[in-house]
Amino acid sequence: MDNLLRFRDDEAHDEPAITLDSFLDGQTNAGAVRLEAGDDARALLPSLEQLALVEVSFPSFRDGRGYSAARILREGGYTGELRAAGDVLVDQIPHMRRCGFDSFAPEAPVDAETLKRSLDRYDHPYQRAADAATPIWKLRHG
Repeated sequence: MDNLLRFRDDEAHDEPAITLDSFLDGQTNAGAVRLEAGDDARALLPSLEQLALVEVSFPSFRDGRGYSAARILREGGYTGELRAAGDVLVDQIPHMRRCGFDSFAPEAPVDAETLKRSLDRYDHPYQRAADAATPIWKLRHG
C-alpha cells in the first residue's frame, strides 16, 4: 500500500483481509479480517489470538463506527495490527490512535509535516481511552 502509515515495530501484515462474514462462515484459518462499517467487532473476540491484522473500513470521514470497533477489540485483548482504511483524514489520526489503531491506509496521501503537527498538538489527553496515556485531570488531582 502506497499510503500505509504504521506506528508499530513489527513487519506490516500483507495477507489480504477477508470479510467478517467469510471468517465467521468457516475461513477461520485467515490471519487478516476486514470489518466494514456495519460489522460487529465483538464477533471477533473469541478469535483474537489468531489474527495478525484487523482492518477497519472508514467509508466516510463522518462515519465514526470504526472508533468503537477499535476500542472493543483493544479492550478485548487484541494486540495485533489494527488498521484504519479508507477516508481517513490527518486530523483524525491522533484520535484513532487513542482508540487503538496503530496502522493507517488513507485513500489520499497524508502530508508528513501536517501529521507530525497533528500528533504533537496536545501534551496530555482530557479523557481515558484505549491507550495508556494518563488524562490531565488525573495528573492534576491524582
